[in-house]
Amino acid sequence: MNYKIGVIPGDGIGPEIVKEARRVLDKAAEKYGFSLEYTELLMGGASIDVHGIPLTDETIAEAKTKDAVLMGSIGGDAKTSPWYQLPPEKRPEAGLLKLRKSLNLFANLRPAYLYEELKAACPLRDEIIGDGFDMLIMRELTGGLYFGARRTVVEHGVREATDTLVYNENEIRRIAIKGFDIARKRRKKVCSVDKANVLDSSRLWRSVVEDVAKDYPDVELSHMLVDNCAMQLVKNPAQFDVILTENMFGDILSDEASMVTGSIGMLSSASLNETKFGLYEPSHGSAPDIAGQNIANPIATILSAAMLLRYSLDQDAAADAIEAAVRQVLKDGYRTVDIMSEGCTQVGTEEMGARIAERIR
Repeated sequence: MNYKIGVIPGDGIGPEIVKEARRVLDKAAEKYGFSLEYTELLMGGASIDVHGIPLTDETIAEAKTKDAVLMGSIGGDAKTSPWYQLPPEKRPEAGLLKLRKSLNLFANLRPAYLYEELKAACPLRDEIIGDGFDMLIMRELTGGLYFGARRTVVEHGVREATDTLVYNENEIRRIAIKGFDIARKRRKKVCSVDKANVLDSSRLWRSVVEDVAKDYPDVELSHMLVDNCAMQLVKNPAQFDVILTENMFGDILSDEASMVTGSIGMLSSASLNETKFGLYEPSHGSAPDIAGQNIANPIATILSAAMLLRYSLDQDAAADAIEAAVRQVLKDGYRTVDIMSEGCTQVGTEEMGARIAERIR
């Protein structure tokens, strides 16, 4: 089986970490009997330098022909980069928003997993961590407050701002279906997070999620108010499997969950549409201050590549093998500088990629 993968190296450390993810993907493909054909695509600052805009229509059209897209990181130093002298709609990050919308990527997946070897970096106490945690936050990405009508006016000399939170039942249903489908590949538990005690949009959210749950009798559904969920993430993170929530709540909770793990350099993410297509990227930024120094941690991008295999290509065994190789490399004591601890061996970006690739079984 041959798959077509679009690759957006992006800006900052992006090209370095994507190179290592490709190395690991190629090793997994060789071991598990499929092939990957890559096409490099320009987006963000790299696209501005060539085309004057962060994303061209040609790049969008090319991305639509692929089975999946793997991305490094987008953006530069907002204080010093000339990209940030441009109007907001022409800055690097605008390309990412446009790509998500053009490809209808409405479901964002952010896993938060605690590695036994990195427990010391977790800010929570040992008795809270227990045997660790492994959760996935499923965030609706193209609706809600961030995409509603907004305005700022001056009335009677007083400034007034309005943002609009709108969801229709179809938008809620499709993200709920994704959440339940992915829970079936995990521990079969969905916790739907809302603010149904106050918001009409949340009451509709809860009602539609309960309707969808009827088609998944093997998956356990629970509901939690968002303020309680924020508290429970630091009080008892192990209780969660899949957290299903709307755009703004998901934005906040996924950042909280990432900090609970202790290292954002380890966290992958995926954005999916109604087909098998997805955009896969690390959760961290472009870190322009360390670009080109061979010290960036490629693990989040490598784990994003594993998600690509699992959710877009249905190559679950190959995805499992990559995740096992990452665990093994940490067990064997190899660390990039951001997760370095006493008694371990510090390695660079390239060596970390090579060490993971050679452990794929």
